[in-house]
Amino acid sequence: MAPQRFHEQFHHIQRSLPDVPLTMGPDETAGFLYEKGVVLVRDGEEARFVEDAVRSHFTETAGLVPDHVRRVGPRAGRTGVTRIRVGDPAEGEDSVPHALRAVREAEGRQGRRLVGRNHVVHIAVNACPGDEPVPVPRAEPANPAAADGSYDPTTAVGVLVVDTGLVHDHRSYPLLAHTTGDAQLAETDGEGVLHQYVGHGTFIAGLLAAVAPNTDITVRGTLNDAGAVLESEFGALLFEAVDRDGWPDIISLSAGSPSADTDGLIGLDAFMRELRERRTLLVAAAGNNGSDTPFWPAAYAGLPEYADSVLSVGALRADGEGAACFTNHGPWVRVHAPGERLTSALTGFTTPVPYVYQHSTYDACRFGADYSCTCQYPRHTGVLSEGRENTGAKPDQVMFDGLAQWSGTSFATPVAAGLVAARMTAYRERDPRVAGAGLLAATTDRAEVRGAHVPVLRPPTWRPTPAVVAALPA
Repeated sequence: MAPQRFHEQFHHIQRSLPDVPLTMGPDETAGFLYEKGVVLVRDGEEARFVEDAVRSHFTETAGLVPDHVRRVGPRAGRTGVTRIRVGDPAEGEDSVPHALRAVREAEGRQGRRLVGRNHVVHIAVNACPGDEPVPVPRAEPANPAAADGSYDPTTAVGVLVVDTGLVHDHRSYPLLAHTTGDAQLAETDGEGVLHQYVGHGTFIAGLLAAVAPNTDITVRGTLNDAGAVLESEFGALLFEAVDRDGWPDIISLSAGSPSADTDGLIGLDAFMRELRERRTLLVAAAGNNGSDTPFWPAAYAGLPEYADSVLSVGALRADGEGAACFTNHGPWVRVHAPGERLTSALTGFTTPVPYVYQHSTYDACRFGADYSCTCQYPRHTGVLSEGRENTGAKPDQVMFDGLAQWSGTSFATPVAAGLVAARMTAYRERDPRVAGAGLLAATTDRAEVRGAHVPVLRPPTWRPTPAVVAALPA
């Protein structure tokens, strides 16, 4: 990820969370976003210890101010976490790295982490999407196309999609006729132009329904705020989502955050522990950083205690023969599925709506790929340059009339979730974790990803497209 590109997206996310001062980490590198001047801790005795330890360290260290150290989050809650203010976010250097160092020795003695950053969890990983959606004519079929099979409400597999919600007319797309959930808030601006990430949840639901027709899909608008939410809030929102309708068979989650920590996110501890005790399978996106840095919650799949309850999914490129340029990789990624240039429903089919491209693009792949990746194709004139200044050029505006083509690990995730659901139907399997394990054991397909031969899942109705595009659009 190019730092300038990351900075451009940083400002977009900051606008979507205007009351939360954000910064970049670790230590100002373009790795992830987190709340400035605040750390997350487990409530109770650990919170008291961390608060005292940080205050003492700041008192003894020149240049640090202990006066700001105090608890600012709730003292009780189902997630078991609270926020501790460790500095004034409006003043100078971020104090969070100093607070983390203040308890490092104690963490070493106890053999576990006591404090962490309050990360921004986002559907575009580090706030930089793989690319933006492209309109597709109504006559062009979905890719993956709709699989054979019918919907039976008595045997349908329950799938919860935690995303941006559904566009108001989603049911006009036939595959989404029985999909339910939260309405996407504020679909368009004052001029009727689609906001960024509107339709993301609808697109994902369309992919799921195509791969697995016998599913009850519920899409929650947990990430409705431009796809972003603070880690301190995310665990509670996940609990809220499963409490509304009960724990589903499968959760499809195309969001997360990289982290310098190796044991997960403190804000998700309670949810992940309860997930482990349920029968639900969490299918989570591996992220779009083009990195092997663990991305949470997908990276829980690499921890032995969560290996059977989490399936982490990376993205194959358009031809299916290798990894998409943007996808994360590494031993914690369990499987790869098609995730580049897929076609699904972005909006309903009632009224065409305009969309203005938000980002500049590169003439070469920002991840160094040697094929025509989504960094280069399609190429758009965005509102901002890489330097975050207005280019002066008129940005591209297109009209969406239902279907779109889109790329990202966001979309490889529901493809894999759909294949697990389809196996449950085909084998009359009631346990999604058994079905997921059986699916991985049965696949003989492999692709080369960064020199490693990894298992891949290719839906029977998915159509590969050439990885080299003959002529790029102007």
